[in-house]
Amino acid sequence: MTSPLPARLTGPGLTLRPFSPGDEPLVAQALDDVEIIRWATGAHLHSLPTGERAARWLGRRLEAWSDGVPHFAIADPGTDELTGYIGLRRIHGGNAEVGSWIAPWARGRGLAAGALLTAAEWALAPAAGGGMGLHRLALHHSIGNPASCTVAARAGLLLEGTMRQATTDHTGTRYDSHLHARLATDPDPREHAPAPA
Repeated sequence: MTSPLPARLTGPGLTLRPFSPGDEPLVAQALDDVEIIRWATGAHLHSLPTGERAARWLGRRLEAWSDGVPHFAIADPGTDELTGYIGLRRIHGGNAEVGSWIAPWARGRGLAAGALLTAAEWALAPAAGGGMGLHRLALHHSIGNPASCTVAARAGLLLEGTMRQATTDHTGTRYDSHLHARLATDPDPREHAPAPA
């Protein structure tokens, strides 16, 4: 079994922490973003009135955390203000999937890759050392959202292939998806990162 969920994880320019009810106003702002609704939440949230989205979304993350399922707020390490979300799902047999979004006001700072790298390192670390003890962490994203390929690669999740028409956006339009994954036995991606230009 996995270790208890951590109070905080620290990454490059970010903190991963549990959500709190006080995050709801910023969650509401983020969930008004067209790209988050299109790629990260789907039709079930889009169909709700705007005023209900944040309460429903946040309530599910708080409930999941209390059940031991990691759904982290990505936060500014200085102010603790919400800048995004990263969470695991479909956790079974040493495998899990990861999903995330970055709030519009926090984009362009490398937070998506940093949060994914931080969450992956914790999730794939042995349970005896405080990690989840997972063997495989997967991410899939629509090919209509190519920035996710860059994020996945920076966090060491290798491109494994294309899943035909596996993603549906909030309008019901189907897209092919790229599948990325990182194994606990894969090398540390920071040791193989290209040198800065």
